[in-house]
Amino acid sequence: MKETVEIEEEQPLSSTQKVVHEEKGESSRSRAYAAVPGLNRGISIIDLFLRLVAAVGTLASAIAMGTTNETLPFFTQFIQFKAEYNDLPSFTFFVVANSVVCTYLVLSIPLAIVHVIRSRARVSRLILIFFDSAMLALLTSGASAATAIVYLAHKGNVRANWFAICQQFNSFCERISGSLIGSFAAIVVMILLISLSSFALVRR
Repeated sequence: MKETVEIEEEQPLSSTQKVVHEEKGESSRSRAYAAVPGLNRGISIIDLFLRLVAAVGTLASAIAMGTTNETLPFFTQFIQFKAEYNDLPSFTFFVVANSVVCTYLVLSIPLAIVHVIRSRARVSRLILIFFDSAMLALLTSGASAATAIVYLAHKGNVRANWFAICQQFNSFCERISGSLIGSFAAIVVMILLISLSSFALVRR
């Protein structure tokens, strides 16, 4: 007795089934397409907030360093012992660098607001990444130069016969040390800004 094996042939999809499958594919693609602007808008809001934080940090650092001075209560007939930030070029460069970066961050806020509204903008994000990188380099160099002088003020250098001055100028050293905090915090924020803008471009 012969066994017969029946092979069920796949029935072609009807026109109605094709339309349903096409609609499902289009809806999934549209949801994925709509998710990108939503994510980019969230990134843009964070970007705007971080720019405000960095602007406040650099402004505080510039003011703290730029208003730093201390005069010792004792002096001789011809010499008065006084310390000011502009006595050292590194501190002057620090104030200038933080002021420039703060000004840039304030000017970049309108463009950051545009990114919140138009989350798929590309060219303006590239422009911000370029200038953010330049400002990051400037801010890092200014903070690094000031940090080296602050270290010498606290520790001195015996081999070079540079004596620590912080034992005499306590208030001066506290102010210049505190001014570094806002600057280095702004450096971290600038790195985050560049990373967020790059991520938004990749997600586009």
